[in-house]
Amino acid sequence: MNSLIASDLYRHFGLKGTKGLLRGLSYPGFRYTFILRKVSQHQKISITAFFYKLLLRRYRFKYGFEISPDAKIGEGFYLTSHCGPVIIGPIKMGRNCNVSHGVTIGRGIAGPRKGRPTLGDEVWIGPGSIIVGKVTIGNDVLIAPNTFVNFDVPDHSIVIGSPGKIIAKENPTKDYIHFQV
Repeated sequence: MNSLIASDLYRHFGLKGTKGLLRGLSYPGFRYTFILRKVSQHQKISITAFFYKLLLRRYRFKYGFEISPDAKIGEGFYLTSHCGPVIIGPIKMGRNCNVSHGVTIGRGIAGPRKGRPTLGDEVWIGPGSIIVGKVTIGNDVLIAPNTFVNFDVPDHSIVIGSPGKIIAKENPTKDYIHFQV
């Protein structure tokens, strides 16, 4: 098992090893993440790559998760096991990030924020949140449920509301991000 998959598995309830992998694959969020990592790992044209792409497509429709294989997602990614629409384009995301259901992270198509978001380490994104445009989300940031973010967010912050309001706080993700790698 490669180190990215092992770190993602650990983020799901501290699971490790083959027994943990078998248990982890029963969770839709981890199952989708596992296949996403395999698609990213097998970029060359092969039967294995084709198989993983078919599985990813099947799970996209089954669970409602749609994450670009071109997204650069750091180790310890936690995708909620609650099925629901999650749409993530080809962005950059750091380590130990949590994404809840109903989240959209995508590009801005016009204006000064035209482009894709970059997320730091230890970012927790609540249900129904939207992050759009060429913005930078710092490290240790909690984005509250149903928050709209189209602006830069500094480290150690909570973003709440629509439009979002930044509140500086030390360790805002402390009780939200478990089993960090």
